[in-house]
Amino acid sequence: MPALRVSGPVLPDGEARDLYVVDGRITLEPQAGAETVASGWVVPGLVDAHCHIGLDEHGEVDHEATEAQAVADRDAGALLLRDCGSPADTRWVQDREDLPRLIRMGRHLARTRRYIRDYAWEVEPQDLTAYVEQEAARGDGWVKLVGDWIERDRGDLAPSWPADAFTAAIETAHALGAKVTAHCFGTEVLPILIDAGIDCIEHGTGLTEDLIDGMVAHGTALVPTAMQLNNFPTYADAAGEKFPAYAATMRDLHARRRDTIMAAFEAGVPIYAGTDAGGVLPHGGIAGEVAELASYGIPVTDALAGASWKAREWLGLNGTLEEGAPADLVVYDADPRQDVTVLTSPSRVVLRGRVVA
Repeated sequence: MPALRVSGPVLPDGEARDLYVVDGRITLEPQAGAETVASGWVVPGLVDAHCHIGLDEHGEVDHEATEAQAVADRDAGALLLRDCGSPADTRWVQDREDLPRLIRMGRHLARTRRYIRDYAWEVEPQDLTAYVEQEAARGDGWVKLVGDWIERDRGDLAPSWPADAFTAAIETAHALGAKVTAHCFGTEVLPILIDAGIDCIEHGTGLTEDLIDGMVAHGTALVPTAMQLNNFPTYADAAGEKFPAYAATMRDLHARRRDTIMAAFEAGVPIYAGTDAGGVLPHGGIAGEVAELASYGIPVTDALAGASWKAREWLGLNGTLEEGAPADLVVYDADPRQDVTVLTSPSRVVLRGRVVA
C-alpha cells in the first residue's frame, strides 16, 4: 500500500507538521512519493465511550443493522467505540479493518424485571457474581451493571441489588482483571459503588459534592451521556401517572444535570464523551455529544480531549499521533477547539492507515 501524507496542525499540541502513514502506522520521516490525502486540523481518532453496537430500542439487531451503526460512528470520526452492553455477539466487528476499533462489555447485568426488556441478563443477588464471571470472559476487560432502575413497589429509582452483592460483583471482576462500570441515574446507589471501587459511572446525574469527592479519591471516571440526559423529561412524562415519585425524581435530575456534571469536572473527575447510541439515540452523534458537554461550561478543548486523546489513553490506545502510533485520525477544515461545530463535518477520516471517509 503506498504511503500517505496528512499535513496541518496536529492536536493536542497544535503544532503544524507532516504525518506520513506507512503500513497503518504514523511516521514523521518523509516518504518519497507519498500521496497527500488531507490537510487541515488533525485530531487523534474520536472515541465514543458509551454506545451500544448490535442493539436498538427493541433489543438485538442483525449484522446488517450492526454494520450500519458502526459505519455511522466511523464516518462521524468515532474510530474507537466502548460498547456499554449488548445482547449481540459483536466480535465479528473486530475482524473488520474498515470498522471502528471496538471494546466490548458483553451483556448488561440487571435485576429481574428491573430493566428494559431483551437488553440484559436479569439476575438475582445470589447469582450476580457468576454472571460477572461470565460477562468478564465474554467482553474485552469491562463488565456493565445496571446500578439503579425504577422499583415498582417504591415507585421510584432504587439500587438494583443490595450493597454486599454490588461489592462482591466488583471484587470478582477486579480479581479477573476486568473493570466495572454502572448505569446510575439516581443518588442512592452511588456511595455503594464508589466505596466498592467501581471504575466508572455512566450518566451520574445523582452525584452530590461528597460523592464527587469520593470519585476523585478513588479515580473513578464519569461518562455523562449528556444528550441522553435531555430525554429525562420524556421518561418522566411517560411514567408520571403511574409513578409520580419517579417522574419527579427524573425532572429534578434533569433540572440540575448541568450543575452536577460541571461540579464533577471542576473537582477533577475524569470525564469522557459517550453518546448512549443504540437505544433511542442514533449512532454517529459524537460531535453533538462534545458540543453538549461544552454547552455545560466545560472548555471545548477539555470536552474534545474527553472524546479523543484523553479517552484513547484511558482505554489503552495511543493518545497522540506520534512516531509508530496506529494511524487513526480525523481531519477538519478548521480548528475544532475554536468552533466545536466543525466536528460535525470531518474532511477526512483515516482508520488503520486507510482513508475510510
